[in-house]
Amino acid sequence: MQIIQTVVVKQILTEDSKKKLFDQYEAKKQQLQRENSQLQFELKRMEKTKNFSPGALKNHFEKEINKRLEKEKLLEFQIEQLHMLPLGSELKEKEVQALIEVKVGDSWNERRGQSEIIIKDGIIEEIREGE
Repeated sequence: MQIIQTVVVKQILTEDSKKKLFDQYEAKKQQLQRENSQLQFELKRMEKTKNFSPGALKNHFEKEINKRLEKEKLLEFQIEQLHMLPLGSELKEKEVQALIEVKVGDSWNERRGQSEIIIKDGIIEEIREGE
C-alpha cells in the first residue's frame, strides 16, 4: 500500500543561493512598492470622481496599502536575517508530498518521522529518511 507523507525541502545556504534569495526578496519588495504607488494613484483618481463615499474609499485603500507595508517590513526582516546567517545553514524552503510504500511488518514509528530533502545550489545533496 502507498500513503502520502509530507517531506521538508531544505536549502543549504551558499554564496550563490544567498544572492538569489536576496534578489528574490528585493524583487518582491519592489513589487510591493509599485503596488502601493498604484493604489495611492487609484485612490486619488477615484476621490476626484466623487462617485464613492470618501471615508469608505480611503479606508479600503489604506487597508490594502497597510497590508503591503507589513509584507514589506517582513521582507526587510528576512533580508536582515539572511545577512546574519552563516554559509552552510539549512533553510526550510518548502514542503512537498511524497508517496511512500508501507507493508505489513513495517515499523509504524519509523515511518512517522518526517523525511527531508537537502538541496545545495539546485542539486539534491542528501535525502534524510524520517526517524
